[in-house]
Amino acid sequence: MKSRFSGKIPALRSKVITVPLYLGLSLIAIFAAPAIQDEIPPHEELPRNESKFTFARFSYPVNIAWLARPLGDFGPPWSHDWPDSEEHFMKILSEVSKLDVNPGGHIISFESDECFKYPIAYFAEVGYLNLTEREVQNMREYLLRGGFLIVDDFRGDRSLQNFRYQMKRVFPDRALEEVPRTDPIWTCFYDISQLYIEPPYNRYLLPQYLGIRDDKGRLMMIVNYNNDISDYWQWSNDPLQPIDLTNEAYKYGVNFVMYALSH
Repeated sequence: MKSRFSGKIPALRSKVITVPLYLGLSLIAIFAAPAIQDEIPPHEELPRNESKFTFARFSYPVNIAWLARPLGDFGPPWSHDWPDSEEHFMKILSEVSKLDVNPGGHIISFESDECFKYPIAYFAEVGYLNLTEREVQNMREYLLRGGFLIVDDFRGDRSLQNFRYQMKRVFPDRALEEVPRTDPIWTCFYDISQLYIEPPYNRYLLPQYLGIRDDKGRLMMIVNYNNDISDYWQWSNDPLQPIDLTNEAYKYGVNFVMYALSH
């Protein structure tokens, strides 16, 4: 989300402060409106070679309040930080791991069987998630086949409660659990077992890292609750961005991908 630095968008911040009632009513309308299924909005992606690693991003149905907005920080919730976060992250992943990667992200949906072509994907703002029955079925199959989700950029009790509910629809017999710092995901490439990243726009949030495992104990997803790792990726080319925090966020992302590729 583009709300990290006081110098970024002062005009917008000023408007938000002066019209809290309007903002509150807008949020109520967004949450209350029913979800509708819609095609992925027209958008541009960097050229992609299917023989190279692709970092995918899942879209999901949104309510009508979001449909006219362009993808990105002020667009549908699932598109927040797009496309900069993917493009910046792929540069770093290529440099440190020597993976042959595509230069940008690719938007996919659990509504389409195309999702099975991309075993590692990013999932944002799941507090708004409202899966269709087809998405529930394909998500279950995707994860049990070996797919891996990086769930990021959501916060607050309501958002977590909604995500737990949606995951119960996908896996009635499994539950989100905290991922201990002894898990291989924290040491599979970098040793980040004692590395804790502050949330980028609310230092008072307490991040938690949750997951759901398959029958063999493999993590099928890593859930960055009360944090927004990709926000650091998105703003990593900004001179106001703290370099240390950016590097730490990239280490998290690299470990998540390398864990998924090796487990």
